[in-house]
Amino acid sequence: MALQHNGKLNQLARLLPEGLVVDASWLEKQGYSRALRSQYVSSGWLASPVRGVYWRPRGRLRWEQVVISLQVLLRYPVSVGGRTALELGGYGHYGYREQKVVHLYTERKLPSWLGKLGGMPDFMVHNRGRLFSDVPDYAGMLWLEGEGKPRLPDGLEVDPWGQWDWPLVRSGPERAILEFLDELPGGASFDMAEKIMEGLVNLRPRRMQALLEGCGSVKVKRLFFFFASRHKPQWLGAIDRSKIDLGSGKRVIAKGGRLDKTWQITVPEDMDAV
Repeated sequence: MALQHNGKLNQLARLLPEGLVVDASWLEKQGYSRALRSQYVSSGWLASPVRGVYWRPRGRLRWEQVVISLQVLLRYPVSVGGRTALELGGYGHYGYREQKVVHLYTERKLPSWLGKLGGMPDFMVHNRGRLFSDVPDYAGMLWLEGEGKPRLPDGLEVDPWGQWDWPLVRSGPERAILEFLDELPGGASFDMAEKIMEGLVNLRPRRMQALLEGCGSVKVKRLFFFFASRHKPQWLGAIDRSKIDLGSGKRVIAKGGRLDKTWQITVPEDMDAV
């Protein structure tokens, strides 16, 4: 019995790296009963931060470990995007700092325990399909051993994170700025968008072109060109606007604002016309 127990423990050590998180369902599928899980928690080999959630403790549990666990072990097609991805890439107005809100993008409902973990920032989940339809299922394909490099949707990147270079999927700056602009006006401010766009001097025009052509939001595309035209970065001249559907008619974005005649959107009164 002891040998069988040791064998199961050794197997779990291979399946569940230190610092990553799984749920009871995942452990059940690997052959670990409730009684065995309770035994591992009692011995300190596993910890259970909330009911039905387990991890092999190593230091403080960080939000990046939780997201990597969702992506790699629990096989959710979820990525870090929007303002969080911009800040991770150094494009936020204040640079990288401890996150209070982490913006996640997915087509699937994420587990309810995500919002119950202590010591975590708030996870704000967005429907990725609102902006882009090209979302192949890359979940679970990112582990460093075995399955090879997956094809990610346009604008998603894999960053190595932590001591073992675990793969963290996040939006590159080209995709992240479009996700961020989708939050205007309620979830983000025009002033912050202005400052972020001012710093995006190294966007890759070929990738930006593909994302703008594939973006389903007229509002986001017009906002993108509104802010880009105010700063006229070098890459803007390489974008072929004739291939990008900007829709027709006016769009009310800032209620009570003025109409920008170039892009046919309402913006705050204190923003100068292009």
